[in-house]
Parts: sequence; C-alpha cells; structure tokens
Amino acid sequence: MSTAPARVDARAKVTGALRYGADRAPESVAYAAFAVATIARGRITGVDTEAALNLPGVRLVITRFDPDELTSPGFIMTGGYGFQSLQPLLDDRIAYRGQPIALVVADTPLAATEAAELITAAYEPEPAAFTLDAPGAETLVQAQAIPIPMFADTAVGDADAAFAAAPVQVDVEVSGPNQHQVPMELIGGVVEWHGDTLVVHEGTQNSGAVQNGLARQLGISPDRVQVISPSVGGGFGQKNSLQPHIGPLAIAARRLGRPVKLVLTRPQTFHQASFRPASRQRVRLGADSSGRLVAAIHEIDQQTSRHDLFPAMYTEVSSRFYGIGAFRGLQRLVRTDVQTPGYMRAPFEHIAAYAMESAVDEIAYATGRDPVELRLANDTAVDPVSGLPFSSRHVAECLRRGAERFGWAERSPRPRSMRGPDGTLIGWGVAIGAYPGSAAAAIARMSAHDTGTVEVAVAGHEMGQGIRTAIARLVADDLGIEIAAVKVGVGDTRSAPQHLTAGSWGTATALPAVHAALRDRLGVPRTGPVDMRAAVAATGGSRIEIEATSVARGQPADVVVDRLRKGLLAIAGPEYPEFVTFSHIAHFVEVRIEAATGRVRVPRVVSVADCGRVASPVTAASQVRGGVIWGIGATLREQSLVDPRYGGFLNPTMEEYPIPVSADVHRIDVDFIDEPDLLLNPVGVKGLGEVCMVGVSAAIGNALFHATGARFRRLPVRIEDVLPHL
Repeated sequence: MSTAPARVDARAKVTGALRYGADRAPESVAYAAFAVATIARGRITGVDTEAALNLPGVRLVITRFDPDELTSPGFIMTGGYGFQSLQPLLDDRIAYRGQPIALVVADTPLAATEAAELITAAYEPEPAAFTLDAPGAETLVQAQAIPIPMFADTAVGDADAAFAAAPVQVDVEVSGPNQHQVPMELIGGVVEWHGDTLVVHEGTQNSGAVQNGLARQLGISPDRVQVISPSVGGGFGQKNSLQPHIGPLAIAARRLGRPVKLVLTRPQTFHQASFRPASRQRVRLGADSSGRLVAAIHEIDQQTSRHDLFPAMYTEVSSRFYGIGAFRGLQRLVRTDVQTPGYMRAPFEHIAAYAMESAVDEIAYATGRDPVELRLANDTAVDPVSGLPFSSRHVAECLRRGAERFGWAERSPRPRSMRGPDGTLIGWGVAIGAYPGSAAAAIARMSAHDTGTVEVAVAGHEMGQGIRTAIARLVADDLGIEIAAVKVGVGDTRSAPQHLTAGSWGTATALPAVHAALRDRLGVPRTGPVDMRAAVAATGGSRIEIEATSVARGQPADVVVDRLRKGLLAIAGPEYPEFVTFSHIAHFVEVRIEAATGRVRVPRVVSVADCGRVASPVTAASQVRGGVIWGIGATLREQSLVDPRYGGFLNPTMEEYPIPVSADVHRIDVDFIDEPDLLLNPVGVKGLGEVCMVGVSAAIGNALFHATGARFRRLPVRIEDVLPHL
C-alpha cells in the first residue's frame, strides 16, 4: 500500500503553480470581448461599430460570420456538442437578453472591453416570456415532444387509483428557482493556430466535445484540433460542453494570425452559459395508516429555451427513493426566451428530493411515525421500476449510522418543542438522497519506465474533485509503488480520447480503465508490490506502453469507436442488464432560528454516503462537505432573479448572487459506508459528487418545519418567509 498524500496536486494548488485555461499568455496574444443584445427577443436592424473601430488598439470587430466559415455545433442532448444549438453571430435573430451581437479583438483587455461597450444596435423587439406562467410561454409534454426512451416518464402500476384509495394522503407543490453555478474560474480560454492545427486552452469538463464540435463548426478534421484542459477551476455543469465563444475566437485568431484570449465577465456567464432552470414540482403521496407508502405521483414543469428542449429527468430518481409499487411521473417543458438551461450540480435530483422528502416527512407526521423509522420501513432491495435488484443499496445503514452520530434519539418530535436558552427555535430534520450510478466508455494509455515511474493518460477532467488523486492512488495501490511515482494526465485530447466528466461518472469511468492493466503487460503476479525498474528492464527495453479500453456493463464494444472517439456521450446506467445502480446518502440537519430576526442558521449537519469504495478519502469527504454547503445555499440563499421587463437576470455578480460564506458554515460531519460495489465495476466505486447535495435542502426544510410548525414550499426560504411563523 502506498503512502498517499491528501491530494497529488495540493502543493501546486496552494502555491499558485497550477495553471488554468485562461492563465496562458502566449507571445503577441490579442484580447477579445463581446458586445451583447439589450433586448430579449426580436431582430437586429443595424449595428453601429464605428466608434469601436476608431478606438486605438482595436484590430477586429465582427458582427456576422458567413455560414461557410462557422456553423452550429448542435445541442449536446440531441447528438451535438454545444450547450445549446444556437450559435450567435450567424444571423440577425435575438433569442435572449445578453446574446452576443459583435466580437471585438484588440491589443489589450481594456481596449477590447471599451470597444465592446461603444457598440450600439437597433432592434425590432418582439414579445417575450421569461417565467413558467408568463403569457407566451409554451408548455409541451416531454414524452410527446422528445419521444426517446431515455427521457420518458416513469410509470409503474396504477398510481392514481392507489392514491385515491390510500387512507393517508399528502399533496405537496414546490417551486424551484433559477440558479447559476458561479464556479470560481470564469468561462474563457486561449485559442491559437499552429500552422493548420488549432490549439485550444480552455477550462472545460468535456474537451472531447470541444475538439469534435469545433471541427464540425469550422469544417475541419478533429485531428487538426487539440484541446488542453488539465485543470478546471470549478465546473458544476456550466462547462460540460462546447461554449459558443470558441468558434468565433478560432476564426478571429486565423484572420489576425495571432493567439486570441477571451474571458467572459461574471455577468456574461449568467447570460451566455447554461443555468439551473426554474421548475415547479407537485408530489402526491399515499400511505396506509402505518405509514407504508403505496402510491406516488410526481408532476413537473421545467423551463427550457425556444430553440432547444432541455430534457427533464426528475422522475428517474424520485421513483427509486422507496419501494413504492405504484408510481406515475409527468414531465412538461415550458419554452421561454432564455439561453438553453442545463446541468447544475444534482440538476434534477436536488429539487426532486426537496419535493419528495418534504412529502415523506408529512406522511411521518400524519401517521405518527418517527421520520427515520418511516424511511427505514419503506426501504427496498429491489428497484421498484424495473424489478431488478440494486447492485448495492445501503440506505438503511446510512440512516442508522447518521441517526446515531447526530443523536437523533434525543429529538423531541413535536414541532416548536425545542428551544435554546436564548429562546432560539431549534429544529432537527432528516432526508435521504439518491443519484443514478452511471459509467462511460474510456481508453487509458499508460507507460512504465525503468526509472520506476508510471504515466497514465485517461478520459477525465480535474475540476477540483480529486480525480487525478483517485487515479494516482489506484495505480499506486494496485502496483504497490509510491504515489509520487505515478503521473496522471487528464483533460488533454492529445494523450487520450476525452469524455464528458459529469454526472458523478468520472471516477467510475476512469478507474476501471486503468485498473491493474499494467500487470498483464509486465508479466508480474496479479497481487503484491512490483519492482517497476526490474519489471521494465526484464522486457528488454527502457519503457513499455499499453492501451486499455473499458466499457460499462451492457455497453457494446463499438461504443468506443462510434461515440467516445467522436466526442459524443457514451454513458450507461442506472439500469444495467442484471441490476440497477444508485448512490445514496442520508442527511441529518439542525437549524436554529433567531427569535427576534428570523435568521436561520445551520450549525450542525451529519451526512453518511453510500458511494461504493471510497477511492480517495480526503477528497471524497471534501466533496460531501461542498455538496452540503451548496445545499445550504440552495435552500436559504441562492436565486437568480429574473428581470420581468427586459429578460435576463438582475443579480449576475458575486456581490448580488448570495452564496454561503464561512460564517454560514459550521460543523459538517461526514461518514461513508465504504462497501465496494463490485457488480458495477471491478474497482467497486460509485459516484459521489452529485449525490452529496441531494436531500440537503429537504433535510433543512424538514428541520424548519420541526422548528416552526410551518412548511415552506418555495426555495430559497428567506427571512420574510420565516418571520410570520416565529
């Protein structure tokens, strides 16, 4: 077993040696900025660029690209590569406020920014809709609009009849707001041509899509595009596909014969990238008098754009929380005048869990059952949707261990019955979370040297979650060598085909591809430490190389050629031929509400996760704490406020978009079941990064009810919502 540091890149991170996409500053680099639309929908009738062109240092102002030099990359969810199908600067149509209408390139960032602000446009505006209930918003039934099995509604048994016959019924409607990912690293990068080869340094979760999408947009071979993204300063879904600025930058760089850098401003990331769409969830639960759940109906309205249908997948997880034999889901998409929404940590599961687990808490109170006891009574080892067994499911152990660590037995069940010495209302709440267990095809390229070092290049992106550390630990532990001898490369299309890293499948995809592959090539025993120098020397050379390919259970081998190498999604799960896989978690939360002000504090959280084998304990615990903190923000702070007059968002800065700060975060205890799931893959890992946020909001909401006796149906829960119930 190796002696492993907490993170293999820890020193580089804290000393600032780690470099990100936009950190690159090649010789003669030029700087780009966008001028953007000030209407939400309509047509451009003219653009005045004269003042911008006359500004010293300005080299290019582009208002339109010809269709033969730039095309749409296609929407990632319909076989394309972009976060949306709409590519700005191709015609005179405006689809959303903040859409780019001109690209400026100058010698300095200041000149580019000033020139972009000098550009004005004339428009023919059209009526626009920005919210779910706005006049002009168009509602579609997803199963009819997107007739693809992956996006179908979940239905088991006759849920309506079972609900109508249930002696205990609850009906919960929850509103989820627009939210933005706001990673520390802004969207941006550097684009340059090396002869006929386009080189892109960009912070991305999907360098394979950037490579192949740019090739499609520019009409060149993917072999002529290199995307280098070894480190990403946070993504959380915002950077999971090709961004619409990269193609224009490539053309500008070719016209100028210079590298071009662009970094979007924070407000532009709110208006030119994906976000969590607004949604409305209605959950109806039926139970018998003992609290056994017999029926669930989950209906959703989710915002999307006019030009793309961003598919909803809420019922995939809500139908698997418990062993409910009758379930009906209905998902509707509401077309509005925004850029295409997208994935944001626990994109559907976070708000679905708030609705479902709030309803379960109501059932517990209605039947007089302890909320933990009721959840244990409704646990299941068999997937209620497919009838297949779960590859592993340790929800009960998560609940029992979490309850013990939290001290749940000391809870007074009656709402408003717990107070601090200063009169503070105290509430305790619990909720579970689940997230699909997915995996993707991957190719790992490895080399071992007679110096004793091992190099690994594999699909994956290091976004701060610790995937590089997890891979290095696996190789070091497999071979019995020091972790310092393992060098890991990710996010680089030059070294291995790159797949999207998202949805908690990054580690579960990368690790099986590298697992123990070198042992076969070296001809050493399957277990025990390896003398790498001697083993390599025994092959007669100074270096050996191997390429290992892995696919998820049930995937055909040709998925590697047909999808992975083309930069397309190549995922499987959560349903596999013999089983179903989910990661699970239980959260226990204490809230304290100041009696005079209504301010809500979350002083204590206990979270216990079932994510299979814990590949990197320190970074895994960090992931859970980050998810809990985000859950606190999503419940009590975060909302992207929509401008009802002109579209766009009113609070697109870190000053005005409130996220939790150090004073908001107190004690977060994390534990893991740490039982390998060897049915899913030979390493036994399941996903963690997404599930750790699922259920946090519900646990807080349930704790707020315990403290106040009131249910809160709209997120975020603000002071003015709480004050009437003190």
